[in-house]
Amino acid sequence: MSSTRPKLQLLLIVLVGTFLLPFHATRAADPSEAPNAAGLALFESKIRPMLADHCYKCHSAKSGTPEGNLLLDSRDATRKGGDRGPAVVPGKPEESLLLAAISHEDSDLKMPPKKDRLPASLIDDVTRWIRMGAPDPRDATAAPKSLAADIEEARKFWALQKPVRSEPPKSPNESWAKSDIDKFILQKLEALSLAPSPDAEPSTLLRRLHFDLVGLPPSPEAVQEFLQRINAKGLDAALESEVDFLLASARFGERWGRHWLDVARFAESSGKEANISFPYAWRYRDYVIDCMNADVPFDRFLTEQIAGDLLPYDDDNERARLLIATGFLALGPKNLDEADGFQFLADVIDEQIDTVTRAVMGHSVACARCHDHKFDPYSMEDYYALAGVFASTKTYFGTAASPANRVSGDPLVLPADANEPILHVGIPAKQVEALKAELAALRKEEQDGRAAVQRAIQAGEDASEIFTLRDALRIFWRSGGIEGQLEKVDDQGNPLPLAMGVLDRGQVIDVPLLERGDIARAGAKVPRRFPKVIELPESNHVPSDQSGRLEFARWLTHPEHPLTARVMANRVWHYLFGAGLVRTPDNFGVTGELPSHPELLDHLAIRFVENDWSMKKFVREIVLTRTYRQASNYNAAAFEIDPDNRLLWRSSKRRLDVEAIRDAMLTASGELDVRRPEGSLVGRVIGDRPISLIGLDARIPADLDGSKHRSIYLPVLRDRLPDVLDLFDFAEPSLVTGARDTTNVPVQALYLMNSPFVQTRAKALADRVVKQADSDRQRIQLAFSLCFSRNADAEELQIAEEFFGASSTSDEELLMSYCQALLSTAEFRNLD
Repeated sequence: MSSTRPKLQLLLIVLVGTFLLPFHATRAADPSEAPNAAGLALFESKIRPMLADHCYKCHSAKSGTPEGNLLLDSRDATRKGGDRGPAVVPGKPEESLLLAAISHEDSDLKMPPKKDRLPASLIDDVTRWIRMGAPDPRDATAAPKSLAADIEEARKFWALQKPVRSEPPKSPNESWAKSDIDKFILQKLEALSLAPSPDAEPSTLLRRLHFDLVGLPPSPEAVQEFLQRINAKGLDAALESEVDFLLASARFGERWGRHWLDVARFAESSGKEANISFPYAWRYRDYVIDCMNADVPFDRFLTEQIAGDLLPYDDDNERARLLIATGFLALGPKNLDEADGFQFLADVIDEQIDTVTRAVMGHSVACARCHDHKFDPYSMEDYYALAGVFASTKTYFGTAASPANRVSGDPLVLPADANEPILHVGIPAKQVEALKAELAALRKEEQDGRAAVQRAIQAGEDASEIFTLRDALRIFWRSGGIEGQLEKVDDQGNPLPLAMGVLDRGQVIDVPLLERGDIARAGAKVPRRFPKVIELPESNHVPSDQSGRLEFARWLTHPEHPLTARVMANRVWHYLFGAGLVRTPDNFGVTGELPSHPELLDHLAIRFVENDWSMKKFVREIVLTRTYRQASNYNAAAFEIDPDNRLLWRSSKRRLDVEAIRDAMLTASGELDVRRPEGSLVGRVIGDRPISLIGLDARIPADLDGSKHRSIYLPVLRDRLPDVLDLFDFAEPSLVTGARDTTNVPVQALYLMNSPFVQTRAKALADRVVKQADSDRQRIQLAFSLCFSRNADAEELQIAEEFFGASSTSDEELLMSYCQALLSTAEFRNLD
């Protein structure tokens, strides 16, 4: 159809232009600007300790004249570099001399000098940090005051004090407020002579509510029903009814479960160099979704994840559920190529401490692994006291040893009678016996071979050909493969239900304090306990016969803990308003931001606990406020005073997260499959193998996105995400992520234009409107309603009719392109 080709080209130009015109004055970020939370967390946990341990001796202001005129103890000096050039170029690992030096790429530039190359996992961390823009907080004009030295002074810090109940403030505009939350918001606005914005249009408010609560757009029928309820019962009653309906939907757990999975750094592979898949991680994902739908109290939710294996249970199903919950501790990235077992264990423990304390407390005790925390009141003794709790815990992550990795991890076997799906198949009982016999023979061969070598050495004979390294590796890999097969079945070959998780070890361990975190420099043992700065009644006892994880969970969820309820209340606020009252949701420490509304944050934390830690009640209370209802209208005077909308004088415009964008496309096209798939692509197809090999499997889509299920069920493989997740700012699955980045870059527009996924959705949307509407105008209006939850206005109708011209919507190619343009607009992927 040559006559349509110019129109299609024009449409693509308009599409790209529409994409690149920002929805609310955003632009692609310079990688050297606006450090992201995930990158800063990586810097504090990995990069700063590396620099302090290996670089500052020769390359800091305290070292005197630095080698090569290179200083690495400040951000500006690191980027300026020395005689050879910049040490770090944000966003460009290949141009960063620091990375080249620690990688030993150049024989003339090897750092640290006279030492072995740094671990590959640490080099990977540096590479990832530079790619993220090398965020570095050391450029502050004045360093924040450290709380590390004086624990009594530290207890006066706002976040370490118990939340205080405040009387909701009075206002001359009392009629505007629908709740006490609104009164706290009004107080701040009126102090600067600002007023809240009017309520949003009902259809706009409904779309916001649906995306925030269930991550999906309302159907055209839902919009009409909502408007009818407003006419019949008023806006307040209509909103309450809609909120209750959405909270009761199974889709709520999928939306809010994904929020927690960001925080829990959920992934289905180990990451690092080996990057072996985790075939049982999906059980934890489903557990989180089910907990959100069942409104499991948040304190219980945390306790199950940290110590579910130590809780009582009534039956095998409950036991299985509690074991799966502990997958939270097992999911972290792991360097399965680590040759030293003690180093591997130390790194696993460190990652667990960092995840739990950052996710729950908004503080990272893991920053005290190599030295006392630079700013927050956590000592190395605090760190190693907690390390003993996790060292007394065995982590089951379920990856067999193979030529691709040195470290194997047993899976956690669930009760056989639990009603849990099993994705792998069994093997005949005779094969089980044959495998056991082969394994026994291999072990005997190894034992005999090593004994023969010892005898030859003692006799002064040449032992080089008796039992070689090749023999040892052959036995190691084959034994690992057999063990991997046997651990999945019982003695009769029946498949076992397996999961990731933790159990207490048979031995309780107090670990030694490691100087500079070095396993070769062990000091005195540190008795297990919890950080000293937070003292809670009757909650610091650690039993002598258990790890102490259950007591740690109870310490974290104690009603008087100053951080836990505050941090989660702030996370919920962030998810509903686009920014938390504390804009650094994973950092409530000295280097984090102060709350914009401290009295309101305390009020929310207290209400959260008083409502039995119910997530649904808490969300309901917030979305029924007048503050949440506001329109996003621009007000020049208010913008001049509060350009970042920290005082909430309007609703902030927000980009939908990638899962909502993708799910909305499937919803608009009528293709979304809301059923929960059994397991995941990793468990069903990829199995237990290196991620680098999955491209060789024809059963696996090239972009890992061949599903019409909700996006929460897409595979989450570290360093190998599905294209759509990778391009649209999915959470970094190796780090606790309370706030995702939001970028607006050309490659996203190219995806929307060229992706087979988007084109297929556009074709299905075009087919849908043709089937469900008769005239051109009706089809255009239906497409608008499905995409934007509103009708097209007169100007939009005119533009559409001019675009179709004499061909009308009967031209399938034109209609598909028009639908693709709608799916690619800023309005489609943003909330007003």
